[in-house]
Amino acid sequence: MVQSQDIEQPISSRRELRELVRSQLQTFLEQGQLQEAKLLLVPVQAVDVADVIGELPEKLHAIAFRLLPKDEATEVYEYLDRSVQQSLLQDFKNQEIRDLVEQMSPDDRARLFDELPAKVVRQLLPNLSPTEREATSLLLGYQPDTAGRIMTPEYISLKEHLTVSAALERIRHLAEVTETVYALYVTDAARHLTGILSLRDLVVAQPEQTIGEILTRDAVFVHTDTDQEDVARVIQRYDFLAVPVVDSEQRLVGIVTVDDVIDVFERETTEDIYALGGVQSDGENYFQMSLFRVSRQRVSWLLILLVTNVLTSAVIRANEGVLSQLVSLAMFIPLLIGTGGNVGTQSSTVIIRGLNIDKIQTGGAWRLIRREAIAGLMLGTMLGLLVAVGAYLLQGNLIVALSAGSSLIVIAMLASTSGAALPILFKSLGFDPALMSAPFITTCVDVLGVLTYFTIARILLGVLPLEMSLG
Repeated sequence: MVQSQDIEQPISSRRELRELVRSQLQTFLEQGQLQEAKLLLVPVQAVDVADVIGELPEKLHAIAFRLLPKDEATEVYEYLDRSVQQSLLQDFKNQEIRDLVEQMSPDDRARLFDELPAKVVRQLLPNLSPTEREATSLLLGYQPDTAGRIMTPEYISLKEHLTVSAALERIRHLAEVTETVYALYVTDAARHLTGILSLRDLVVAQPEQTIGEILTRDAVFVHTDTDQEDVARVIQRYDFLAVPVVDSEQRLVGIVTVDDVIDVFERETTEDIYALGGVQSDGENYFQMSLFRVSRQRVSWLLILLVTNVLTSAVIRANEGVLSQLVSLAMFIPLLIGTGGNVGTQSSTVIIRGLNIDKIQTGGAWRLIRREAIAGLMLGTMLGLLVAVGAYLLQGNLIVALSAGSSLIVIAMLASTSGAALPILFKSLGFDPALMSAPFITTCVDVLGVLTYFTIARILLGVLPLEMSLG
């Protein structure tokens, strides 16, 4: 049996460590060995404890969480998945809930309140201290997915007249109740942001110097209504640990820290990946949703794709005459539409990613679309020649070989062009380009690809007698 001291031994990865702790913790809890379970969690980092608790059976969540020391419980709670947080609230007594929510950082508390039923929020909010209630209400007053909603009002502000020694004393006094001490902000009497400085700048300055002498006045900041993705890009661009947030009157109201934008990047990337696959998650953990909700959220895209696939069948039915003359044409339909879908998916993936990380501006759309069209033509030519030769060697029919090879050239160019153009069009219309998902592009290319294939075959049948086409 693995004891708590074994956890300190080197392990090849943190994932193996978490799995080891989870397995042993579950065994202890199921056997009622609570003291051993408590000791097991002592050397484990808070973020890993949260992962371990989240992976336990739901009936053990509350038992495991109550084993944590009070000063560690709040930090672990902030790392838990939202669904686990809500589940724990239902199991706690009123006073436990009040203490836990009171000790959370305002930005994490606001995100939790965002997902709780309004009735529960109305019960919790009045029980907070006046200071915490004001901070939470401030955040909840801003639009979702903006800097105002993800910021924390816990920051250290200084005045220009303060000396370096006085500023350091203020930082020591506030360090325990603020989000970060590494980035410091200077404001005037009306709380207008006048400059910034780092803790390093403060430490290396002379004690008698004033803040006004060492601050940086050209401060980079965001507004409360700035989209959270734009905030994340600002922090990434300037390598900040935190960025100040100001209101419409340039008053400092909070900061967004780097750990907050990492969460933003994770959520936004997950949403984009789900959208590319035609899956809607609505910001929830997909793997913890009920099967009914999973099916309901995926069926909408599948119904759209089903309807468009009916069009493919209609195109094939309309060309039964061509198929009756050359039955072997049907053999290459899956190859053509599959290749077209793959080419379209490649183009749409790189274009959507480029749009989402601001590597592509819609102003240069035509250049990008033309570039992808040329790339599609080159890919189609290479693949088309191989398919034409292979088809002729396999079937010995010139019409089938020429139809398959030339169709693949057209299909690849069409797929690559549409894979680039449609996401850019969506972006220019103000929609998320990921909504133009790979399944939708693939299905459109399927319909047009089959139509192109039979059109070329019909033209060749009119030019080349069927007997001459046979090798």
